Amino acid sequence: MNSVRTQPRIGDVPSCLAELLNIPANQLKVRKGSTARSAEVDLVVSSGDRVWVVNYKASGQAATVAMAARRARGDAETLGRKAIPLVAVPFMGDVGRRMCEEAGVGWLDLSGNAHIVAPGMRVQIEGKPNRFKRVGRPRSLFAPKSARIARWLLMRHREVFTQRELARLSGLDEGSTSRIVRGLSEQQLVSRQADGLVRVTEYGALLDALFEAHDFSMHQVVRGHVASRSSDELLRRLAETLQAEKIEHAATALAGAWQWCGFAGYRLVTMFVAELPDANALGRIGFHETERGENVWLVRPNDSGVFHGSEVRDGISCANPVQVYLDLKDHPERSADAAANLRGKLLNPSPHA
Repeated sequence: MNSVRTQPRIGDVPSCLAELLNIPANQLKVRKGSTARSAEVDLVVSSGDRVWVVNYKASGQAATVAMAARRARGDAETLGRKAIPLVAVPFMGDVGRRMCEEAGVGWLDLSGNAHIVAPGMRVQIEGKPNRFKRVGRPRSLFAPKSARIARWLLMRHREVFTQRELARLSGLDEGSTSRIVRGLSEQQLVSRQADGLVRVTEYGALLDALFEAHDFSMHQVVRGHVASRSSDELLRRLAETLQAEKIEHAATALAGAWQWCGFAGYRLVTMFVAELPDANALGRIGFHETERGENVWLVRPNDSGVFHGSEVRDGISCANPVQVYLDLKDHPERSADAAANLRGKLLNPSPHA
C-alpha cells in the first residue's frame, strides 16, 4: 500500500460532503465548471431540493477564504435563491471560520471539519486535525520581516507606492520586496498597476491574513510587576524611564488600544523596547520580574518593524494601530473587545476610500 498522504483535490469535495450529510455519495449530483450556469463556479452539488454552490481553494489562508466566501455567495445568488454558498479548503483555520460566519457562508474542509446550515439542516464539526500539514516551514508573506510590507500597505492604504519605495520604507532589499509584492498580488490582496505602482485592493482580507499569521509568542517577553496607583500612571512612569534611558519604545496591545481609542480599562501594560533596560533603570520604577500577578510586559521584538508607524499619543509613544490590533490577538483581559473596537474605529476604511 502506498503510504504517501494523498494531496487534497477539488474532486474530494462531493464525497466529503456526502460523508458529512450521512448520505451515499451516489445520491449527490455534481456539475463542474462550464457545465454549471456560471463558468466561474467550481462545483454545483445537489441532493434532492438542496443545491450547494462550492468555491474550492487549495489554501485555508484568511485572505484566500475571504475572497472564496464572497465569490461563493455571489455565485449562489446567480444560480437562484435556493442555492447555498459553500467554501471548501483542505483545512480551515480559526480566522477563516470566523470570516465565513460573518459572510453568512457555510464551509467544510477535507480534514473533516464543517459548518453547514441549510433549511432543516445544521452540521457543525470541529476539532479534527489538519490532514495536510506540510513538512517544514514554508516561506511566508507574513513572516516577521516579510510582514513589514503588508503593514506599511495597511498603515498607508490610501496611497500607492513603487516597489522601490516599499523597499526603502520597510528596510528590505528590492528582491525580497518584489517577491512579497508578487505573492500578495497573486492572492489578489494588492494590485500592481500598469505603471508599476502598488496599492491595497483587499484591505480587510489583508488585515485578516496578517492577523492569522501573527504570533506574539515569538517575541522575547519579560514579565514583571510594578506597584502603582493605576495602569495609566504605570504606563507614564515606564515611558518616562525608557525615554530617559534613550531606549526606543512603543506601547501596544491593551495599553496601546487605550491610547488610540480610550476603550476599556486595563491592568496589563505591554511595551515594545528596542533593548531591555538595565537593572538600575528597572529598579527606579520598582520593577520585579515575576510570572504571577504581573502587570508589565517588556517585549523585545523579533523584528524592529513593529516600531514602524509609531506615533506619540498624549505624551506616550504608541505602536501603529495596525500593530496594536495584531498584538491584541494573544493578550488576556478584554483584548478581543479592544481589538473589535480598534478595528471598527480606525481599521475599517470605506471600500471606496
